[in-house]
Parts: sequence; structure tokens; C-alpha cells
Amino acid sequence: MAYSIGLTLYNLAARPIAAPQDSHPVRPKGSLVWVHSPDDESLGAMLELARRLIEDDGVSVLLTLPAPAPGQDLHPPPTEAIVQPAPPDFPRSVAEFLEHWTPDIAVFAAGELRPALIHEAAQRHVPMLLVEARAPHLMPGREGWFPGLIKASLARFSQILSVDETAARALRKAGVDPARLLITGRMEEGSAALPHVESDRAALAQLLATRPVWLAADVAEAEEPAIIAAHREVLKLAHRLLLILVPQDASRTEALSQKMEAEEGWRVASRRSDQEPDTETEVYLADGGAEYGLWYRLAPVTFLGGSLEGAGCVRNPMEAAAMGSAILYGPRSGAFGAVYGRLGAARAARMVGSGADLALALGDLLAPDRAARQAQAAWTISSDGSDVTARVMDLIRAILDGQT
Repeated sequence: MAYSIGLTLYNLAARPIAAPQDSHPVRPKGSLVWVHSPDDESLGAMLELARRLIEDDGVSVLLTLPAPAPGQDLHPPPTEAIVQPAPPDFPRSVAEFLEHWTPDIAVFAAGELRPALIHEAAQRHVPMLLVEARAPHLMPGREGWFPGLIKASLARFSQILSVDETAARALRKAGVDPARLLITGRMEEGSAALPHVESDRAALAQLLATRPVWLAADVAEAEEPAIIAAHREVLKLAHRLLLILVPQDASRTEALSQKMEAEEGWRVASRRSDQEPDTETEVYLADGGAEYGLWYRLAPVTFLGGSLEGAGCVRNPMEAAAMGSAILYGPRSGAFGAVYGRLGAARAARMVGSGADLALALGDLLAPDRAARQAQAAWTISSDGSDVTARVMDLIRAILDGQT
């Protein structure tokens, strides 16, 4: 009774939205798995799950994903997946959505609950799983006190897989039956390893020989003085140190090179000008884009730009982690705050608050054993969770086969 009152109040509190009719692609024939990620923290795991379902099991996958932040560089979904926006959580909108797609199973991630959608899916007997589960809450903008709503919404999931004991405790407190709750840890994320041209890597590695190298990736113009000052400071400890600098604005490369050479006395080479770093080169100005996989492989230490003085980090730190590069970053983590939190907790990334902090951290990581330990921890974070994803796949298969 409390649930029906809570759901009624929840629906009445929303502004009615008329979902457009016939706005979806044609539903493919056969089984359809609906995978929903409400936030960036669960996005990588849900994209990997979708990829595995398509490639390993040959089923159709409908993906509803969060909108990326401006400038955010996220892994694209599998090309065979159907990508759609999630419907507004209002009865008419979710009914139209489910009527069109008729999913055989819905797999929701994280802790965001959409009560109207969950209720309508349950009415249509759509099995539902909640994976990567965290503390439950209503969607942003729909918060309020609605009697019994969160508890009853959670009761509609046949199985809930939480990321850790803290999340499980929050779910039990919200009323989840312990018999339906498992603590599994995080799911596997797709490989963030970027491609590279091996002949280029081998040639540059031979040129650099045993020189220590660090990478400053996607550096905002406002950060450039701090990066250059940190490099100058650490050169006192390691006079052969090479900085590979990738400006955020590639059009500034030539002007930056001229300024560093003429005004500051640096010995600079530029990839854009087809120059190669020789034994005297102190700063190598490089392009980003498709070559980030090359730079991550060459640099044992990476600073991710935009995080110190810019508008926020836009490169996924898992790219560097997957290549075994130790990670440094500033306090402006952009859309990757949760990812940096995981990396930091595992001592796989280090935050610096200023250019002076960057110089100290970089000097510390010049010791190969310290950089290797941090890089190994980062690689472990980027590659774990495969057994949890396999468990979710087995649950989905059992439901599609009618075994549950």
C-alpha cells in the first residue's frame, strides 16, 4: 500500500512528458538485452558487458547511456549496439519505450532508481538485474519523500550485485532482502589500451635509449608554465630527462616551440615539423589524437592535463593505466573523479595541487622501482573484474534460456 502511494506521489510530482511516437529504430528480431548506465562511473563496465553480449552470445543489445560532458573523450559503444536515450521517468514515456523495445531482460547499473520505469517493466514481466550496485537513490531532479518507493523499487530486481560491503550495507538498510544481494566487486571495463604504430614506437625507443621520459598529455595553455617549470626543476636531478608535451590546442605547437627556444632557451623538437628528439632535446612537442597510444607506451610517467589549471581532465586516465604508465593529475578531475578515486585508493595515481607539487612527485617517480609499483597498481585496476562480468553474463544467459 505504501508503495502505491509513494509511486502515485512520485508520478504526480513529475511534469508530464509526451514521448514522441515512432522515433525509435526498428527493433531487431530475436532476444534483446537492455543495458542501462546512468553515470560515468559505471559506463566502462556496461560498455564492456554490451560488447561481450554481442560478440560472445550474438544477442541484440539496447544501450541507454549518460550524455558525455563537453569535450569528454569516452570509449565508443560497440558498433552493433543500438544506442538510445533513456526515457523520461514518467508513466506514458516509459510505457511507450517498453512497448516498442520489449526487452527480454533489463540490466541496470549503479544506484540510480527510476521507479516509474521499474514499475512498468515489472508489470510487463521484464526480468531486471541491478549490477555495479551502490547506495540507492532517486534520479537527480526527482528527489523527495515518497513512502516505500525505494524499497519497493529495489524489490523488483531478481538479483542485486553490489560493488563492496559499504554499498551492500546501504542496500540492506534500504530494505533489500539479503537473499537477493551479492557482494561481487566491480565488473570488468573494456580495455583502454589505445593503438599505436609499432615501427614508430621502436624507432623512438631506440632514439631515446635509456633516457628518462615523462609525458604531459592534453596540456591546457594556462598549465604550460607550471609544466615547464616542473620540468626545469626536475632536470636538476636528472639532466637527461625528456618531456613529451602534447598541447591541448594543437595549433599552438609552432608558436610554443618558438617561444620556448627563443625566450626560454629550451632545446625543442616538434613532431609536427617532422623532427626527432636527439640527445640534446629537452622538450619534444607532439600531437595527440591517434598517437596517444604511442606516447603512453614511451613514457613511464604521465601527467594528465586540464586537471591543474584547465577546465578539467578530458582524457580517460585508464588509457595511461592500461599502458603501465604511472599517473599524475591535478585537482580538477573533470568527469573522471570516480576513476581517479579508485586509482588513488589503490595508490595507482597521485594528485598534485600545484606546479611545485608536480615537480616533487615527478622527481619521486624518477626512481624506476617507484614508478613501476604505481604503474603496476594502475594496470591492475584497469584490468580487473573479468570474473564478475562473467557472472553477470551467466545470469543473463540463464534468464534468456528460461532457467530462472
